Amino acid sequence: MKLWISDSKMPTHRLVKLNCEEHSDYKYVGDLNDTDLEKLFLEFDQKMDLQKNIKLLKYYGYLHLFIIN
Repeated sequence: MKLWISDSKMPTHRLVKLNCEEHSDYKYVGDLNDTDLEKLFLEFDQKMDLQKNIKLLKYYGYLHLFIIN
């Protein structure tokens, strides 16, 4: 799946927006398979439900993650 990302880091939280379509303010991550997606999600948060978030991303074509530091 081709993936673009927008990542905003604040002192208290992090907002990560993933999208399967190109957007002007998003960076291209690459063409990722499920294993690559799992590795990417684990970089954001070790406690994340990987399979749930991968399914949501595939179904909707985008995923917004709000991660508290």
